[in-house]
Formats: sequence, structure tokens, C-alpha cells
Amino acid sequence: MSKSASATLDGAARPDGRPAASGPAFGILGAISGAHMINDMMQSLILAMYPVLKGSFALSFGQIGLITLTYQLTASLLQPLVGLFTDRRPQPHSLPLGMAATLTGLLLLALAPSFEVVLLAAACVGLGSSVFHPESSRIARLASGGRHGLAQSLFQVGGNTGTAIGPLLAAAVIVPFGQRSVAWFGLAALLGIALLLRVSRWYAAHPAVANRARKAAAVAPHPPRVVAGAIAVLLVLIFSKYFYVAGLSSFYTFYLIERFGLTVRDAQLHLFAFLFASAVGTVAGGPIGDRIGRKPVIWGSILGVAPFALLLPHADLFWTTVLTVVIGLVLSSAFSAILVYAQELVPGRVGTVSGLFFGFAFGMGGLGAAVLGLLADRTSIAFVYQAIAFLPLLGLVAALLPKTRRTA
Repeated sequence: MSKSASATLDGAARPDGRPAASGPAFGILGAISGAHMINDMMQSLILAMYPVLKGSFALSFGQIGLITLTYQLTASLLQPLVGLFTDRRPQPHSLPLGMAATLTGLLLLALAPSFEVVLLAAACVGLGSSVFHPESSRIARLASGGRHGLAQSLFQVGGNTGTAIGPLLAAAVIVPFGQRSVAWFGLAALLGIALLLRVSRWYAAHPAVANRARKAAAVAPHPPRVVAGAIAVLLVLIFSKYFYVAGLSSFYTFYLIERFGLTVRDAQLHLFAFLFASAVGTVAGGPIGDRIGRKPVIWGSILGVAPFALLLPHADLFWTTVLTVVIGLVLSSAFSAILVYAQELVPGRVGTVSGLFFGFAFGMGGLGAAVLGLLADRTSIAFVYQAIAFLPLLGLVAALLPKTRRTA
């Protein structure tokens, strides 16, 4: 490894927490963000395939929600355990293996002859995510050069971009060529494995720096009771965000088709617009949090979206498109700020905290999709959109968060 690369990593682990002069390791951040894009793009293909799968297997909305529940619940249950284990024993070479599990799920999805095999494919994708996210989040922090919010935003924007382009690719490839065409996206998974092999080598070469970074940040900024209360508030905010996003994204194509008579292809393009706006909004949350503090970003992101969410069920097609883009931009800035805020509350436990919050986010997204799918079966998609419009109001609980020291 070059001296400059070593200096960059040493700066990322400086004991006083200040950014190193050499700044973030953007090459590693770019690689991990690119792998995140591929990982989440493959996940979003499942989401974008819902109309195709619904027609192929005559699925109900409840079964559609069950697919989301399967892959997100698999990830949510395993991620905290993976994070806890890797805090004690980092596993750099687990990253390519996680991507290989996602590739396996994608191939199963392409060849699935039944609904049960679709669920198995979804579980494999969830397994891949459970391995990928905790260690990747740790590497993003190590490569941050002290600019933790920026690094998490760059890492997150890769995932959000992948989520956004999934429906676009599905509209261009899967809708005209059918379920089996999903297998072609395995080539992207192979690229992801190549990127993660590079990142794993970079991480594995510096175990002493990783250990020193954990030990240097061992002093908690608040008493245990305050930390526990703040974590509980953050989990409420995650519930609000991801339960709402599950309802908005999982059933958005069906909502547009049912209410406005759009074709599947046009509905997926609208879904792309929402998800792309979410990717753009992600870039802002972390750097702004580095400058003004995490709490204002968290407060403004979740509570700030409430007026738009309340208007959405009553809008025509034009304003539905506008409102969902605004919602995506504003709401997506929250997660990077929440994650870094939590990492600062529980220093030295990056993997555990990342696994807990990624896992809880996945779990709430999956549970939301399943519950709201059942609700849609018993009522209507329009009623679901009216019901979830009040969830962002839970952003009020952000007022209970303690102040944290801002990054210099």
C-alpha cells in the first residue's frame, strides 16, 4: 500500500476525532458506495417486479407484502448479530460472500417456478444485505477522515441510487422480456464482488488501525440512561420513516395504476422518480449534519415531510408526482444523520449500532409492507395512502434527543 493511502487511513482513526489533513479516502468510499448501489439495485428489482410476479403467480397484496417482509425480516434479524460479532472480530472478507448470497437470490428469482421459491430468493437477498451493511458502514467511517456524516451520505447515496434505478431497469428489461431476464443482472453482482474484494483487501491490511479507532472512542458522551432513551427515540423515528416509505414505495405502482390508470411501465417510471429523488436527498443529510449538528437534520427531515404526506392522498397525477419527489428529497436525508448520531452516542460499537439500525429499518420496512398489504386487501390502496400520511408526525419525538458535540 502507498504511503499516502496509509496516511489517509491513519487520519481517519485520529484519537481526538478531528479530520485528518489528508481527508477522506474517496477511492474506498467510492468503491463501497458502488457496491452498495449494486446490492440495493438487486434488492429493488424485487420491488419493481411486483406487478410481474403478481400476474405470474396470481398473488394477493398480502402475498406481495410477504415477499418484502421475507427479505427485509431476514436482514433485520441477522444484521445486529453480524454487527455485534464483527465489532469483536472484524471480518473484511465477508463482504464478497454477502454479495454472492445476493447473487444467489437473484438467480433463484429468475428461475422461480412457485411463490415459495420467490420467498426463498427473497431470503437469500436479505442474507446478503445482513452481511453487507454493518461491515460496509464501519469501513465508510474508517475511510471518512473524520467527516463521518459525509462518508455515511456517500455510502448511503450508493444504496439509494441502486434502489432508484431498479424500477427503471425493470421497466426496460424485465417487463418486456419476462421474469427470467432477471438473471442478466447477475453480471452486476459479479462487478460488486470485484469491488468488495478490493475494499476487503484495504480493510484487512489495517486491523491495528481499526482496533485503535474503536479504543480511541470508548468514552460515551452521555450517561447510560440518556443514551438508552435517545436510542429509543431514534428507533421510533426509524419506524416512522420506514413504515411510511414501505407503504409509499411497495404499493406506489399499484396506486398509480388503480387511481390514474397508468400502464405498468409508466408507473415504474414514476416510482423511479421518487426513488431517484430519495437518492439525491441522501447526499445532503450527512454533510449538513457535519456542519450544523445531527439533531436539526433529523428533526427537519422527518417532521418536515408531514405536510406533503398529508396532501398526497388528495392530489391529482401531476401533484402526486411533485409531492412524492419532494417527500423523497426531504425524508431521505434522515438516515445518515440518525446513524451517525447513534454511532456518536455509543462510541466504539460501529458494527453493532449500524447492524441495529439497518436491521430495524429493514424490519420496519418489511413489517410495514406486510401489514399495509393486508390492509390494502381489506380496504383499498387509496385508504392505505390516507392512513400512512400521519406517520411523519411522529417526527415530533426528535425534540427529546439530547444535544451531541458537532464534528469540527
